[in-house]
Amino acid sequence: MNKNIFSIFPVETLSRNLSWPNLKHRFRTLPRLTVIIALSIVFIMPVWWMVSTSLKPLVQVWEYPPHLIPQTIHLSNYVEVLQTFPFLISLRNTLIIMFWNMIGRLLVCSLVAYAFARLRFPGRNLLFILVLSTMMIPGWVTLIPKYLLFRDLKWLNTFLPLTFPPLLASDAFVIFLLRQFYRTISVEITDAARLDGCSLLGVWWRIMLPLAKPALGTIAILTFLGTWNDFFEPLIYLNTPDVQTLTLAVANWRIAFANDVLQPQHLKMALATLITLPPVVVFYFAQRTLIKGFNFTGING
Repeated sequence: MNKNIFSIFPVETLSRNLSWPNLKHRFRTLPRLTVIIALSIVFIMPVWWMVSTSLKPLVQVWEYPPHLIPQTIHLSNYVEVLQTFPFLISLRNTLIIMFWNMIGRLLVCSLVAYAFARLRFPGRNLLFILVLSTMMIPGWVTLIPKYLLFRDLKWLNTFLPLTFPPLLASDAFVIFLLRQFYRTISVEITDAARLDGCSLLGVWWRIMLPLAKPALGTIAILTFLGTWNDFFEPLIYLNTPDVQTLTLAVANWRIAFANDVLQPQHLKMALATLITLPPVVVFYFAQRTLIKGFNFTGING
């Protein structure tokens, strides 16, 4: 019996784990671990309260003291939300805007970044500096000119103000991010492809894009999160319910209960849970891709 125990827990391993350097290292990391756990609890509590409230009936929501765990689980709250909230229409509108933003950032901005990274033409560095300088202009400065332009083009209350600018490579940060990544790719690879008869566009499509998957994945994640949570620009350009995005639909749906004394907090939390869940899931499964993309492009800290 003793022999089996020592075969499972060797004496050398036990002595190594209980040695003073290992214990000293663990004692040093204990305060750091305690702070991380405490901050994790602080950050997770609002999410826990949101999900917990979404599963309660209205009577339990207003109880005092409040219960962190619902006494009875009411999944009917989600059914009622889907019946009263235009979820499918607003989701469709959000996905349409997201799709064209993805095309603009992953393809058009990628092509511009490839030109800055690999092609040699007069004024390339000056033009790249001008592109980067647009990042220093606050969006509030260009808001009124863009609105007047889209009004004259009769694009208001359509998806064009939110989908057409990305197709013109208007995101300087994405161009900078991809240019930094393309510069890490060996020039010999592209030169060998050119010697084999591959065109410039062929090199970009067949070599540069496949090698840039980490950076493209990072951009796709950031585009998804930004488009999903965007509220201000849809508020400016979209007016009618048939074209409103999820964020606008949530705001309008919430206003409908503004005069209600006992506001349906359980339904609001159920809707918030439904809308919060996709970004959380995407970020959870794609966080390694996000970190890898920033590391490969040299953006740290």
